Amino acid sequence: MSKAGSRILQGARESLALAEGKTSADAFVIHIPEKVDVKSIRKKQGLTQKAFAETYGFSYGRIRDWEQGRSNMDEPSRVLLKVIEKEPEAVRRALADA
Repeated sequence: MSKAGSRILQGARESLALAEGKTSADAFVIHIPEKVDVKSIRKKQGLTQKAFAETYGFSYGRIRDWEQGRSNMDEPSRVLLKVIEKEPEAVRRALADA
């Protein structure tokens, strides 16, 4: 089995164990990246800095500063940006309901 296949199977087993109450959510570790390339994430969506900021609830100045390296991202912002990178439509739906 490939490495990716093994990881998928392991994830499925862990999810099943959690759903069946055989393990707790505390057993899992969330990996928060030290750096997130907001410009790459934004460009993949074809959005301007202003449109990206408005779509996901950031300020235009914050997006600009992150992209230009003038400001460091806090952990919650890095987490949100990684979710936006992987599941942008889910984030849009969640924010539309807010």
